[in-house]
Amino acid sequence: MNLSAEWRRLRELDWRELDIKEAGGWPWSLQLACCLLVLGLTCFAMDWYLAAPKVEALEQARREEAQLLNAFGREAAQAARLPAMEEQVATLNARLDSLLEMLPSGAEIPALIDDISKTALDNQLSIEAIRLREPVPNEHYIERPFDIRVRGEYHRIGAFLAGVAALPRIVTLHDFSLSPVGDSDQLELSMLARTYSYAPGANASDEEVAP
Repeated sequence: MNLSAEWRRLRELDWRELDIKEAGGWPWSLQLACCLLVLGLTCFAMDWYLAAPKVEALEQARREEAQLLNAFGREAAQAARLPAMEEQVATLNARLDSLLEMLPSGAEIPALIDDISKTALDNQLSIEAIRLREPVPNEHYIERPFDIRVRGEYHRIGAFLAGVAALPRIVTLHDFSLSPVGDSDQLELSMLARTYSYAPGANASDEEVAP
């Protein structure tokens, strides 16, 4: 086909008189341009209507995939540490059990007082007083304070304190007061001792022990 003739037909074409119904008689270059335009518009519409939502869904899926991979990585790391954590928990539970065994219950307080009295007598001290105070309830334990007053020589008092600290039950010693007794070489020790009973989640004091 002669391109110059086709170009001449396009230049001589009256664009205002074009009728879509007579498109078969248009110059072939105009028909080709219209076909390409329709094809381009169709592709754009298909991309906008069909592909764009899929692309957005794909991006959303990729973001979710990244989040899931991160979560999987964290959980995999936690799973890898699980045996060590279980071993640590078992060790802590064993230590907790051993500590709880060192906390006397309310019914065991008299036996603890007897052990303290025996420790004083073994060190040749005279027991002036051992007096229980009112229990002090806390969130997970009950504090049981009591006053101790003994007399004896300085080194024997020191041995007594070491013996009380070595008892199988937990006893903490506070507020020491050491004073001479008259003109003798004896001293009088006054102090506050505390032991504790385990009471999980209980603020009410459990059974009290009469002094």
